[in-house]
Amino acid sequence: MGRRRWAVLAVLSGSLLIIAMDATILNVAFPSLVDDLRPNSVEQLWIIDAYALVLSGLLITAGALGDRWGRRRLLIAGFVIFTLASLLAVVAHAPWVVIAARALLGVGGAAIMPSTISILRVVFTDPRERALAYSVWTAVMGAGMAFGPLVGGLVVQLYEWEAAFLLNVPVAVVCIGLAWWLVPESVSPREGRWDWWGVGQSMVGMVALAGGIKLVGGHDVPLGLVLLAVAAVVLTVFVRRQLRLDNPLLQVRMFCDRTFSVSAVSIFLGMMALGAVLFLLSQWFQYAEGLKPFEAGVRLLPAPVALIIAPLFTPRFLDRFRVSTVLGLGMLLAAVGMAVPWAADLDGDLHYVEVAIALACLGTGFGVAATAASVALLSSSPQEEAGGAAAVEEISYELGGAMGVAVIGSLAHVLYFNAMPALGLPRDVHAKVRDSIGEATVVAEEVGGAKAREIIVAACQAFTDSLGTACLAAAVLLLASGLIGWWLIPHDFRPTKSGH
Repeated sequence: MGRRRWAVLAVLSGSLLIIAMDATILNVAFPSLVDDLRPNSVEQLWIIDAYALVLSGLLITAGALGDRWGRRRLLIAGFVIFTLASLLAVVAHAPWVVIAARALLGVGGAAIMPSTISILRVVFTDPRERALAYSVWTAVMGAGMAFGPLVGGLVVQLYEWEAAFLLNVPVAVVCIGLAWWLVPESVSPREGRWDWWGVGQSMVGMVALAGGIKLVGGHDVPLGLVLLAVAAVVLTVFVRRQLRLDNPLLQVRMFCDRTFSVSAVSIFLGMMALGAVLFLLSQWFQYAEGLKPFEAGVRLLPAPVALIIAPLFTPRFLDRFRVSTVLGLGMLLAAVGMAVPWAADLDGDLHYVEVAIALACLGTGFGVAATAASVALLSSSPQEEAGGAAAVEEISYELGGAMGVAVIGSLAHVLYFNAMPALGLPRDVHAKVRDSIGEATVVAEEVGGAKAREIIVAACQAFTDSLGTACLAAAVLLLASGLIGWWLIPHDFRPTKSGH
């Protein structure tokens, strides 16, 4: 490959950039979308979660398909789907159309994400260069999170929320052309038929798992438990069947490697915290603090900027220290940062300085820890299973983020619901106010006068209190992630050495 491998890294990083930007753009565009289309609370959760749920359900299939059909082909196909889905979102006239577009974006993302990381696994054969490539890949994810709120916030202010989706189209077209020109095709051909039963089982199991946790967190406990039971049964059948096949859709035996499995769990727990905190803070800035989308994006910058910088130094840390040490200390720093807003809220007043410190610690600590975990996970897997390993990594990232929004977001909703006083409002109006801070804002605009001010002040205080507790929950998850990685990853595992 010579110097071309670095050009390939640039193209694949650009491919990831559009995915990361799309996720964070929605955070700042979401209030404008809600004001325009007026989705109810359930539709709002589906607009947020549809992308990650569909993507998580398809990643195993996409990873295996890329290994067999061609990773570059799948990458380009993913961008075509991503472009069409973005155009569908632009013309959406109802919440269900946005939900459908977000689901289709998940299909495109499922094709793009494992393709990028599995191609890197093949192109970079030197362990140190591979670790650097993975670190750059992670840094680009941080760049997407940084540019997403800024660019998205600016275009939403200047135009409408539809423009946030329209931004995907030119970027996707450029990526298609560069991928066709520069990225080499790579496959891992295997004998035997395509495992259609495995495809169905993996999709049903993963979507049921994600949906079950989401519904339990959203207080539809009976249906949520049913879906969790379905997920347990279907995924158990899937795993047992994959273990019997000579050419499985997913090489489940990779999880027997302790480094591989522990790294995936650490990423998942960390992403639960990161995804929930960024989502809730975006709402807090725009509703409780009264900021415009672009202003909210600027104030979120400490986390994504740190996520750009921290991974670039991680290969040096991995050369000098054990993976378990780097991962554990990184997650500890992120957990300490998340405890700051909770401690400030105990005094009854949360300011931006505490939030900025928390975001900087979260971005730095998680950036280092997640990069170390990703390098460990991918380096501990066989090259011929690059697509499957990449799929597992992306499932950890995407499903973790979605579950964070569902679980910690639901916790924040319950706390807000219980903290919102009656304020002498009629029962039906009070129910709307307690539903969400967004609904409280709409009701306040309709009521007007002194009562509107009373509603806004009470809603902002209730949401701020719920945010402090949510940050504490995120800190607990980050600490658990770090402890698991530090305790269970073998101390002699060195991914930058030639043995991996």
